[in-house]
Amino acid sequence: MSDRHIWDRPAVLATALIVVVYVLYQLLRPSKLPKIPIVGAKPGEFFPLLRARWRNFMDPKAATETAYNQYSDRACILPIAGALTFVHLPHNELQWLIDRPDSDVDVRAQIVESLQLNRTLMDPDLAHKPAHISVISGRLTREIGNLVPDLMDEIQYGIDALWGMDGEKHKTICLFDTMTRTIGQATNRVFVGLPLCRDSALLAAAMAFSLDVPTASTLLHMVWQPLRPFLAPFITLPNRIHTNRFFRLVRPEIRRRLKDFDARRTDSSIKDVENVPHDFLQWSLDQAMSSDDPYYGKVDTLAGRVLLNNFTSIHTSSFAITHALLDLVSSKQEYIDELRDEITSVLAEHGGQWNKGALSAMPKLDSVMRESARLNSFVVTATNRKVVNPKGITTPSGTELPPGTMVCGPSFPVFHDPVIYPDPYTFKPFRFAENRTALEEKGESLVQRARQGLITTSPDFVAFGHGRHACVGRFFAANLLKLILAYTILNYDLEIQEKRPENVWFGTNRMPPMKATISVKRRVEI
Repeated sequence: MSDRHIWDRPAVLATALIVVVYVLYQLLRPSKLPKIPIVGAKPGEFFPLLRARWRNFMDPKAATETAYNQYSDRACILPIAGALTFVHLPHNELQWLIDRPDSDVDVRAQIVESLQLNRTLMDPDLAHKPAHISVISGRLTREIGNLVPDLMDEIQYGIDALWGMDGEKHKTICLFDTMTRTIGQATNRVFVGLPLCRDSALLAAAMAFSLDVPTASTLLHMVWQPLRPFLAPFITLPNRIHTNRFFRLVRPEIRRRLKDFDARRTDSSIKDVENVPHDFLQWSLDQAMSSDDPYYGKVDTLAGRVLLNNFTSIHTSSFAITHALLDLVSSKQEYIDELRDEITSVLAEHGGQWNKGALSAMPKLDSVMRESARLNSFVVTATNRKVVNPKGITTPSGTELPPGTMVCGPSFPVFHDPVIYPDPYTFKPFRFAENRTALEEKGESLVQRARQGLITTSPDFVAFGHGRHACVGRFFAANLLKLILAYTILNYDLEIQEKRPENVWFGTNRMPPMKATISVKRRVEI
């Protein structure tokens, strides 16, 4: 054993120096936050913000409920380790926040900082030049009706393989694993088409990346900011590995399509337009070729767009459908039977064909997804924004928010407020379908009744955000989720469980139990 004094060791000295510098930094740095209450802080303690951050990380549910209930008429600071520190506005100011112009508050800047996209993406320009958003809100949304048959074909292919065709005995499956795989195949059927959407290596890389980004960003938020540039290459190593794997698999297809595009453009005799792929990758390629910026037409830019869409779709949709199925199998058999009756009768009215019209005629199916989204909200805050106005902004209650401040409204406690949602902690699958019926009986318009639908946002339903920056992919996601739920209910018997497995809290995120299993059996007579 060495006789050297412990302080002679360079590693120990370096660590001690970092700790001292960090403490001085916390003590001396000027705070940009307004002088308002800090949720989780105790009176008179040192480093109240830092200590509150870790307390709230241990119990984010209690923290967000305190922000909602105790400060119902004024703003407060909501710090949670692994996430940004937000100024949390009262519920009655959420619409005011939504109505602020982009010159005051910026949603994209908040997302970039929250997910640390400058470090978690191998090409940060994908976030700073988000051309894919217009493809999703435009072409993809318009084509949803035409995409339903392909989606159902891929869902059937995936579920049958993963859940099995045995109609004699039940099979135990890991729900989240099978849903992630199904979501991955179905979304990539629309993103890159056959046969790539069934490539197991491509799906594995995409699914891994969809977890890499939030995991890496959470870890980075726990690192002192001056140290992030040094530790980020190690923390984001999985991101780079899975990005490179995905790119290697999709590059040949992109190069082939670019070659075909050039051939059609240079040779007017080529009229084989019918064989041009009908998917997100092709629409992105068409968009890139009409742009003056060569960046958009690069192979890796196009590959990056597809991977980024995999992240945004797989990550959230897999959680949503897992939650919904766990809610159903932990409730009553009568609910599943009633849901199955609706699906069967509507399909019969549409000649047994799955299409957008059939899905729109299934209010109970829609209600199950909306109720599950309400009960199992993914995040505890909503409508997160970054103040970008150089002069700052002032809230209606008088709180001054300087530039750079992260601001949000409540989510989880709104969804569980008994005044807004009676019996809020109970899964009532047809809550919103019954609301529609009640509105119809009162003679309310179709527009009013449609506000009970899954894709409709409001200050009281922010599962997809709210306002002009609400999730642009929610129309596609809603149809995909309802198709998966309908197919499983129609074609499989689900064994009822006595108790629903508990959800998992991780920072500001709420996730389903990823290892939870359910018992399923193929229905022989449908």
